[in-house]
Amino acid sequence: MTHHIGDEDVLDGGARPGTDDPVERSRFHRKRDFAAAALIVVAALVAGVLVWQSSDIRATSSQTYAGRPVSPALPTVFPPSLGEAWRAPSPATPEPVAVGPSVMTGEGGEVVGRDPLSGDVRWRYSRDLPLCTLTSAWSMAVAVYEKSANYLPDDDPRATGGCSEVTALDPGTGRRGKQPKPDEQRDKPDGGQRNSDAERGTRLLYDGSYVTTTGERLLTTWRSDLVQTMEYGKVPALVNPDKQPRTGCVYRTVTVVQGRIAVIERCPDDAAERLTVYRATGNNDSEKPEVVASVAMGQGARVVAMTDQCRINAEDEDDVQQCTAVVVPNPARLVVLDEAGKQVSSYPLSLAPGDLENEPAGHVVPTTRTPVAVYWFTGSRTIALSMSDLRPLWTVEDTRGSGVMFAGQMLVPVRDGLAVLRPANGEIIGTLPVDRGDYGGPVTMSSLGPMVFEQRRDTLVALR
Repeated sequence: MTHHIGDEDVLDGGARPGTDDPVERSRFHRKRDFAAAALIVVAALVAGVLVWQSSDIRATSSQTYAGRPVSPALPTVFPPSLGEAWRAPSPATPEPVAVGPSVMTGEGGEVVGRDPLSGDVRWRYSRDLPLCTLTSAWSMAVAVYEKSANYLPDDDPRATGGCSEVTALDPGTGRRGKQPKPDEQRDKPDGGQRNSDAERGTRLLYDGSYVTTTGERLLTTWRSDLVQTMEYGKVPALVNPDKQPRTGCVYRTVTVVQGRIAVIERCPDDAAERLTVYRATGNNDSEKPEVVASVAMGQGARVVAMTDQCRINAEDEDDVQQCTAVVVPNPARLVVLDEAGKQVSSYPLSLAPGDLENEPAGHVVPTTRTPVAVYWFTGSRTIALSMSDLRPLWTVEDTRGSGVMFAGQMLVPVRDGLAVLRPANGEIIGTLPVDRGDYGGPVTMSSLGPMVFEQRRDTLVALR
């Protein structure tokens, strides 16, 4: 019979365990016990070292800025001249990345935040991976790094790796992730880093809310916390084969507008190239692409621009929708389609013979977007397209890029300087001489405060 006293059992006719005849417990004093424990400790240490050696922490070097950087003030009058203030190598930036109080350059595996006036280094962020590209979005600098391998099948052309490591950096300090505002309460910190899927040679397109990567077989879209909201094309890990509308297509040119992506597809089952417009997010947070329109276009078509301010019916001011402009060769013309994919207008174009021959770098036609117009660099000239209906407004020939808005005027790079244009009608007010030495290639531009930045292939040049 057993009696229960508190939490202990008392046996009739016997002593309580642990009193007169204590029960011998497991002891830890034999040599083999110590040897086994030592092996466990060593194994844990080795595993920890291996994890640390392959971790992002060990592979990352971050030198942040502790000061209080201030964005430089805009000029009060248009400058009579612009001269070179400084330059820095930046092969990872297809166009100057100037945001907040800093301008960023990218080379090798390093992103550098610089004082826009002097070019002095404020902060550095580097990894032991090649830097694919760098852009600005969500008032941040967004960098994408390359991995040399992944888990794709060997017969997939992307099996040798791609641009998959995404990092968002605060432009003022270089700290990773979006920094909290004073007295801001957050449920969880913003780590500013994710893994994604993008091809080598990708460009990052920002529509004001989302970033979309370009590529030949796959387009991916992220929201501001770098979480993927959509993927389109041949996805690396295909779980649902019915999710993608077409997986065998090759993508040529891509452009974006608020919440929508337009892509020219070359598909094996189509006689001509196809324009497809789809949303940056799916219904009920689904990652199945929601196609808005998909229509056949002529061979050699390129998507140039989109607008969500399109007024097809001039008499109805409330009828505002999304429109897409596509350039088609032979003969060269600009075709404008409404959000259903229906052609609403077509404009003949006078272009140089080679303007539509070579594929644009990164699958992106060079453009500069302002609130009133899209400025398109064809390869030989700059054409202004109205934001209200994408019709051509004016053309300036013999240019080197799409330009930038600065101090109320449009600056467009030309052979020996910068043409100063009136944005409304393209009237050339004058030309600011700029000495580019022996560089004669295309120029992309940006501005910050009193500074004008030119990207000349692998070099960023600051003008003031």
